[in-house]
Amino acid sequence: MRIKFFFFILVLFLLGLGGMLVYLLSGKPSLYLYVLEGLIGFILIYLIVFYNKIVKPMNTIGSGMELLREQDFSSRLSRVGQYEADRIVNIFNRMMEQLKNERLRMREQNHFLDLLIQASPMGVIILTMDDEVSQLNPMAVKMLGVRMEEAMAKRLDQMDSPLAAELSSIPKDETAVVRLNDANIYKCTHSSFIDRGFKHPFFLIERMTEEVMRAEKRAYEKVIRMIAHEVNNTTAGITSTLDTVEQALSTEDDMEDICDVMRVCTERCFSMSRFITRFADVVKIPEPTLAPVQLNELVSMCKRFMEGMCNDRNIELRLECDPEVGMVRMDASLFEQVLVNIIKNAAESIEGDAGENGQQGEIIVRTTAPASVEVVDNGPGISKETEAKLFSPFFSTKPNGQGIGLVFIREVLSRHGCTFSLRTYNDGLTRFRILFN
Repeated sequence: MRIKFFFFILVLFLLGLGGMLVYLLSGKPSLYLYVLEGLIGFILIYLIVFYNKIVKPMNTIGSGMELLREQDFSSRLSRVGQYEADRIVNIFNRMMEQLKNERLRMREQNHFLDLLIQASPMGVIILTMDDEVSQLNPMAVKMLGVRMEEAMAKRLDQMDSPLAAELSSIPKDETAVVRLNDANIYKCTHSSFIDRGFKHPFFLIERMTEEVMRAEKRAYEKVIRMIAHEVNNTTAGITSTLDTVEQALSTEDDMEDICDVMRVCTERCFSMSRFITRFADVVKIPEPTLAPVQLNELVSMCKRFMEGMCNDRNIELRLECDPEVGMVRMDASLFEQVLVNIIKNAAESIEGDAGENGQQGEIIVRTTAPASVEVVDNGPGISKETEAKLFSPFFSTKPNGQGIGLVFIREVLSRHGCTFSLRTYNDGLTRFRILFN
């Protein structure tokens, strides 16, 4: 019960007591009545003082508690003129000032942290305790390749995203380097923070693609130049010697077989020189000269150029062009080589699988507005283990492959600023997707 209630009970009790005394002393001399009246007046004055010194300060402190409960840290209590109560009021006002400043500081820090997360070049994904996505910044949306509404309130393993699938397999408090089928490389950290006494997991995703590609390029450029230099110098000397020996032996009798062997060796040297030159060409890719190009026309030209090769392999090559696709800024000659390489790889994968499943090979080259190209094939597909290595230098799944075709494609598309991926989907079709940014 509140102290004000007890105060009113005390007032009623004293008033009742005073009334009873007046009744009992009504027949007594007037002196008693004067004394009684003075006593009642003293009691009333005491009650007023008691109210101002005790009840009113307690009401003021109670109002402060209400302000504290409502988190109204901007209001202050006024002094009541009572020493003990004013001490409490001063302490309360200082506490409210500190709480106000602390809340303002926390809001400013939270606002700064939100701005930092939103503008961060690193992807940030915050999960609930049920491992469902509660927040992610724009860079994380871009890295995952999904829309914001598709990711919210979902588990990472429920998203149609290769990166999300890799993230879901990283144990807590560990860091892993993830290489995807779009040639991108990410450093992913799975950690947690404390909020209201509970641990909330989150992921930090750092793109390392450019740094790793530059390091790879420096490494294989040096190796290729050294090998090309040694091989070309050696083959030049060998072919010169073989030509001299062949000319000398050609005038002799019964030397035709030896001369044939000499010519085969010479041709083999030239073949080795051409082989290493192909590696050197990857290092010498020129910077693209960008100009507006009709994407549908360029794709149609590549389709006509590759039709003969596909027909020889009993593969149907189809073209599906979106009429809404217009001009795209690109280097036409470089991009044509990219598209030819992609179709050639698709045809070779289908040819290698034709004897096993016996189905009709099919390649579809499709353009989509505003500016994207997709090459779809029904070949054997790409395994998860192979996906992460596709765009690595010198990696190839072909028995006689050199592992430079996809490196060339990666270099050219990266210099065009394109987003691309090579992946086999759940429907069994393999798609090479190129999106012009």
